[in-house]
Amino acid sequence: MPPNAERREILSDAAVQVLARHSSRGLTHRALDVEAGVPRGTASNFFPTRDAIVDAILVRIGERLAPDAEVHATLAARQPGRELFADYMKDIVQRLTSDRDAALALFELRLEATRRPHVEAAISAWLREGLAADVAFNARMGLPCGQHEISLFHYAINGFIFDQITVAVDPSADRNQVIDDFVERLIPRTN
Repeated sequence: MPPNAERREILSDAAVQVLARHSSRGLTHRALDVEAGVPRGTASNFFPTRDAIVDAILVRIGERLAPDAEVHATLAARQPGRELFADYMKDIVQRLTSDRDAALALFELRLEATRRPHVEAAISAWLREGLAADVAFNARMGLPCGQHEISLFHYAINGFIFDQITVAVDPSADRNQVIDDFVERLIPRTN
């Protein structure tokens, strides 16, 4: 990786961490420099505005939460159906809960979107592109959900992730069982 690309990645990761740990109020160029361990002024060279930081955060979160190619290859080899759909959902939950900073940063951006037009536009586009990609993926893989069901799963999974990375309503809940229950209730069985 070229040095500038590596430095940009380090600063983007620092931005995700600062946002997750200190909320949007703590998201400053100086905080990024400190978190990344780089000389003062480095972050502003890469991200001249706060909006540029937000854009970099969204790109980096997408990279960090991308599916593992091996996991998806194993899943793709299976027969399409409700069980496979549930296992894809479990993979999503695993990725989001394993990278708590990325998940928290996403929630922070959604809150910040209620106050800042650029953040609202950026996160809205990011979320809608993700939904469209999920719908296209399901169709391509022959999975049993259309846009409406995928939207319902986004609502359910977002609430579940929020619960898992903050304060759990039921700390004893089994993640896999929760996903299986979502699938059972949201995807009608076909005979």
